[in-house]
Amino acid sequence: MKSTLLITALLATTFSFASCNSSNAKPIKNTRIENPKANENNKIQVALLLDTSNSMDGLIDQAKSRLWNIVNTLTTLKYSGKTPDIEIALYEYGNDGLAHQSNYIRQVTPLTTDLDLISEKLFSLRTNGGNEYCGAVIQDATKKLQWEKASNNMKLIYIAGNEAFNQGGINYKEAISDAMKNDIYVNTIFCGSSSEGINSFWKDGADYGKGKYFNIDSNQSVQYVSTPYDDQISKCNLKINDTYIGYGAKGSSKKMNQEAQDKNAQGVSAANYAERAVSKSKAVYKNDSWDLVDRVKEDPKAIAKIKKEELPAELQNKSEAEVEMIVTQKTKEREMIQKEIGDLAKKRQQYIDAEAKKTKSQDDLGNAINTSIVALAKAKGYTVEK
Repeated sequence: MKSTLLITALLATTFSFASCNSSNAKPIKNTRIENPKANENNKIQVALLLDTSNSMDGLIDQAKSRLWNIVNTLTTLKYSGKTPDIEIALYEYGNDGLAHQSNYIRQVTPLTTDLDLISEKLFSLRTNGGNEYCGAVIQDATKKLQWEKASNNMKLIYIAGNEAFNQGGINYKEAISDAMKNDIYVNTIFCGSSSEGINSFWKDGADYGKGKYFNIDSNQSVQYVSTPYDDQISKCNLKINDTYIGYGAKGSSKKMNQEAQDKNAQGVSAANYAERAVSKSKAVYKNDSWDLVDRVKEDPKAIAKIKKEELPAELQNKSEAEVEMIVTQKTKEREMIQKEIGDLAKKRQQYIDAEAKKTKSQDDLGNAINTSIVALAKAKGYTVEK
């Protein structure tokens, strides 16, 4: 129909890894802290409000194409020298398949560190008819998501579309005012000409929310820069999957979903697949709820707490010491691969930056979000490290 948006918007091998360098760094033991909160990482919380009314298929495709690139931009941010935790939430709105009583709004996921879940749900979105009420979805995201209270956390809402921003029974200025009271910045992305977006109040929404206003062509396919490093990164991605040890009720299904999201990313493009692999090499890609390696990083005594029947079948007949040895081995393997991907990613980005200077930058969803993230982060006292 009309409409809007998107923003778009996160295994047994040996040490015979070609070109993967090892790391012998030992974890630092925790010392007693008088104020545990003082040692917690900052959070960057991003809510993507995606219009799934008719004609928004191109924008959804841009979101699928740019998700991991956006995650990788977020991972370049530091606060007081530390990498913040990243949480992403996903909403859809403006879809006739949603209830009128809910203003055609659905919270697809809450704020979560589970980046594979975000990818899974993003790839499952479908367009259908619609009435797009921007004020209503901003209000819902402001009130129902669990935003951090401390002002030094960065809290961002992104909403995109091509219908008038002032539709529906909830005044967008009131909704944005509530967001600002919680230090949540509202950014708008209009799918159409800049002047039309201004005339239909999209820029006014961003100005009111102390965010950024952009306009994009949502029907344009994302342009990628292929690099000499993409293939090497992709090979390391296959190896890193073999370091995951699923446990508990979700272990098997989550491990399968990890591979499914690899395939989704690969189906978009080789460059997008490489971007996802780079994200998986970062600290923000953590799966302690189902992966034993990440769980032990969070809790060194986790193995003693997990029941035998919660372990994968191949580990259930092992002693606790044997399981610990296997987890230690997989941890070292993963660190080796992550370091290799990290080194390749730097070279890859340098290559992309050099190519970008030769051509005009494309105004797509990902570039709009990335540009605003960096600008707002600097204003909040974050630094950007490439």
